[in-house]
Amino acid sequence: MGGLMLILSLCLWAGSMFVVQGEDPYIFFTWNVTYGTISPLGVPQQGILINGQFPGPNINSTSNNNIVVNVFNNLDEPFLLTWNGVQQRKNSWQDGVLGTNCPVPPGKNYTYHFQVKDQIGSYIYYPVIAMHKAAGGFGGLRINSRLLIPVPYADPADDYTILAGDWFSKGHTSLKKILDSGRNLGRCDGVHINGKVAKGDGKDQPLFTMESGKTYKYRICNVGIKTSLNIRFQGHPMKLVEMEGSHTVQNVYESLDVHVGQCYSVLVTANQEPKDYYVVASTRFTRQMVTATGIIRYTNGKGPASPELPPAPVGWAWSLNQFRTFRWNLTASAARPNPQGSYHYGSINITRTIKLSNTAGKVDGKLRYAINGVSYVDPPTPLKLAEYYNVADKVFKYDNIADDPPAKISEITLEPIVLNLTHRTFIEIIFENRETAIQSWHLSGYSFFAVAIETGTWTPEKRKNYNLLDAVSRHTIQVFPNSWAAILLTFDNCGMWNIRSEIWDRHYLGQQLYVSVLSPARSLRDEYNKPDNSLLCGIVESMPKPPPYSI
Repeated sequence: MGGLMLILSLCLWAGSMFVVQGEDPYIFFTWNVTYGTISPLGVPQQGILINGQFPGPNINSTSNNNIVVNVFNNLDEPFLLTWNGVQQRKNSWQDGVLGTNCPVPPGKNYTYHFQVKDQIGSYIYYPVIAMHKAAGGFGGLRINSRLLIPVPYADPADDYTILAGDWFSKGHTSLKKILDSGRNLGRCDGVHINGKVAKGDGKDQPLFTMESGKTYKYRICNVGIKTSLNIRFQGHPMKLVEMEGSHTVQNVYESLDVHVGQCYSVLVTANQEPKDYYVVASTRFTRQMVTATGIIRYTNGKGPASPELPPAPVGWAWSLNQFRTFRWNLTASAARPNPQGSYHYGSINITRTIKLSNTAGKVDGKLRYAINGVSYVDPPTPLKLAEYYNVADKVFKYDNIADDPPAKISEITLEPIVLNLTHRTFIEIIFENRETAIQSWHLSGYSFFAVAIETGTWTPEKRKNYNLLDAVSRHTIQVFPNSWAAILLTFDNCGMWNIRSEIWDRHYLGQQLYVSVLSPARSLRDEYNKPDNSLLCGIVESMPKPPPYSI
């Protein structure tokens, strides 16, 4: 009897050890990045493919999955991917931007390893070096809710991804040369939907199929480089259910403005006459509207799509009013990002207010874009590596822009921009657009509360207009011409994180910065150590590895 009890005790002990040591599931990918011929506007040109695909493969994951992506760079120049909106808790080493990662040299590979911790929703990945994004290399990344946690709508009949964006026929190397010469890119040549444009000649193959009476989920992302898009379904309204990782109040829309870098999820019910219909993407805030269509086909349907497309909205005031209808679904029980602090964000005291004003100007006769008078340039040594190896003072200066810039900025300087933020402080950031072009801003590593967008100039009295109850938690926000946007968040995710313009010519010419959130205790509870497979470059390339963080 004593022996049996011993065996049972050992079994129970072993079982408990298994539970403690067990990891969340892993999903593995091997990606070969190459050049190839693509024709998004019907004219062959060089594009960037992943495993021969344009757009790239869709990552289909579930909350808390570990994602391992081994990327082989078969291009003739350095390459780097970022995972737009994936929060990378305590792990800016995997963010895939030049402030944290050395680029992958031609003929080499790098393995990303990150966990989609406590997230759900629709995201994208894309290349960040030079103008690679203008040639492809992008794709969808979805994070499904775990089966044990319900979502606030019935399971759809299918789950589709729409990657729409503006397109330039010149190619990424030509676009880079235009910007390097000090000129503006001008307007796009067209728009694509999943790398295609329907010809409307009756021979188009459907992008998606639907069966009468069933409801489908469409994840809509703007993967373009500079142009906001309006997305609409011919004859079918959309029910908005998720936005950049947050379940939303389920309002119904005839069309949605999706700004560069943003992703929305909608439900569409196949309740019309069984035939073909168009999904429509058209440019917004451009002098001439450019439109692309794709076919949605009812199974067993008969008849082509009507050539009469649903009209696009006019003016940016319409878009601003639509933003004000977006609300966070506070009753949803599915995984919701806890944006670094309490859900009662409206009652937290603001410890620092930072105003970021975008401006355009000339430096040595060439166009540059700046934030608070400074245009960002990438140093040869990634900022995060410089911090980790304790040589930050040789690479950049902290807090080299003012929190409250002057009303008029007459001169633009060139240097890295790094804000030093105290761990776990609650901060207000005001994006101030002093120009006549719409802006789109992204913050990596975090979700923030998008509490207001308004016209005119921000003042502290404007806080009385903030939504302090159910503003959507998201990672990208647009700022309309001569307007401002306010976000609130607690910076509790240690690392070096990028605040960047999603308007890619602006990003390339300096409209970005980094925020450094350091662990005071250098503890693994706050931040992971540098991965052993990290590429080294710049002044740290031959330096000895610093002592690792510990518990």
